[in-house]
Amino acid sequence: MTDLNAPAKGPVLFELEDEKAANPADAPPVPELDQPTPTGAAMQSVVAITARRPSRLGRWFWGLLVSLAGFVLSVAAYDFVTGLIARNPYLGMGAMALLGAFLLVLLALALKEAFALLRLRRVDGLQREVTRALTHQDLGEARSVVAKVERFYAGRAELKWGLTRLAERKPDAFDADALLGMAEGELMVPLDQAALREVEAAARQVATVTAIVPIALADVAAALTSNIRMIRRVAEIYGGRAGTFGSWRLMRAVMTHLVATGAVAVGDDLLGSLAGGGVLSKLSRRFGEGVVNGALTARVGVAAIEVCRPIPFVATSRPSVTQIVKRALTGLFGAKD
Repeated sequence: MTDLNAPAKGPVLFELEDEKAANPADAPPVPELDQPTPTGAAMQSVVAITARRPSRLGRWFWGLLVSLAGFVLSVAAYDFVTGLIARNPYLGMGAMALLGAFLLVLLALALKEAFALLRLRRVDGLQREVTRALTHQDLGEARSVVAKVERFYAGRAELKWGLTRLAERKPDAFDADALLGMAEGELMVPLDQAALREVEAAARQVATVTAIVPIALADVAAALTSNIRMIRRVAEIYGGRAGTFGSWRLMRAVMTHLVATGAVAVGDDLLGSLAGGGVLSKLSRRFGEGVVNGALTARVGVAAIEVCRPIPFVATSRPSVTQIVKRALTGLFGAKD
């Protein structure tokens, strides 16, 4: 009797259908996983932090807290110095001298901040006068404000040639637009180039930190510090000389302007201009976030230029955010001109 479960003896032949051999090149492509669209979360957080206006109750709270802390420290310092004088006159006099020197330095810092705020207000005043002259098309008002701008920049060595050229060409202007455009071309354009270099450097730094540092909140801290430093440098380039409080005031003014105009939104136009259609969505998420955060930083820089510029854009065009980002990120993420 034959055992059906016994292994077969000899070779076994399996007949296969006559088909073409499989080729790996004919295999369907592996479907790409959908990458989340970069949103520039770090810059969105910076805008939310700086543009938020504290409530009146909050301002009262912090004002009273600072006043109370200053009063307590003053009384404690007075008691310390008088007690030390009573115990040892020489040590007491030394402590009084140190306290006096500290108060003098504090007063100097306060005066510096006050002068910085006054200079920023002077820039705001020049902007309003230029806008009024353009609105009224008054040549007399234009000449008056151009003379003020010339005095404002009289001590700047890099603008000496521009001031000389402007003084020579002013008599040839017969309307407000021509005169203000002439002043803009001679005085603002050289400053614009320096300000754009600062904006490009800040955009590059924010994009790099966002792309390579995976630590939570590190990109937010880097974006905040870079944007504050950028706005301060832009203000200094245009003659604002913002101090500590002035820098924060400018930061809030710029961010509030961006929120009001909707310029912090990340739309398809921004993504397309930066990455050429759908290329950005194929990058890693960190690189995509870095590019978008760099672009939003460039938008903040352009807004800072508009805020700090004594003469608004009259004859020259507003800087392009796309061009700023392309120059800033060339070679960083493989960008091409």
